[in-house]
Amino acid sequence: MTPNKEDYLKMIFELGGDTALISNKQIVSGLDVSAASVSEMIAKLVEQHYVTHTPYQGIKLTASGQKNAALLVRNHRLWEVFLVQSLGYPVDAIHQEAEKLEHATTPEMALRLSKMLGDPQYCPHGGVIPDGDGHYFDQSRVPLASLEVGRKGHIERVVDEAALIDYIFGLGLHIEDHFTVVAKDDETISLQQARTGKILPIELKRANHIFVDLAI
Repeated sequence: MTPNKEDYLKMIFELGGDTALISNKQIVSGLDVSAASVSEMIAKLVEQHYVTHTPYQGIKLTASGQKNAALLVRNHRLWEVFLVQSLGYPVDAIHQEAEKLEHATTPEMALRLSKMLGDPQYCPHGGVIPDGDGHYFDQSRVPLASLEVGRKGHIERVVDEAALIDYIFGLGLHIEDHFTVVAKDDETISLQQARTGKILPIELKRANHIFVDLAI
């Protein structure tokens, strides 16, 4: 399915475009679309005042874009919590279902859903859930791909994208897993997972969309 405007806003938000400039390349990788498609959509989002685009520097959400993205993310992540907690879905099988449900969600429905779930603050993939006004806690902007050998930390969140989620769960990597970086080259970063002791090689292009909290 071709990503729509809402998908782009959510991806820019997840990649940190609410507080920092992000590149077209990051969006290309996150949505698995062509560079031409990203350029075309970004031009439309600029016209609609959802983002600003500074050539050779990057893209950032405007105040309007940030609030719209936050509320879209809120609806999506509330449904993910519901699917796991109430319907027993496995964590790696909820993204597509939540995508369908979020578009039919009114603010009143989201409010009632949140209350029923106990006002959760995070989704099963570690992403913060904004409140009904679009406010939310800051989260890690440190991509796993940026770490060097010897660094330690834990997985805080992953970009909520189906192929990435399938990939990391297929490796056996989970949210909150503690790790040490044991190797790195031009294509792969390898972690030793504290929970199992296993060495997990992760493609760098995937590791750019996995965000971590570093051990001091």
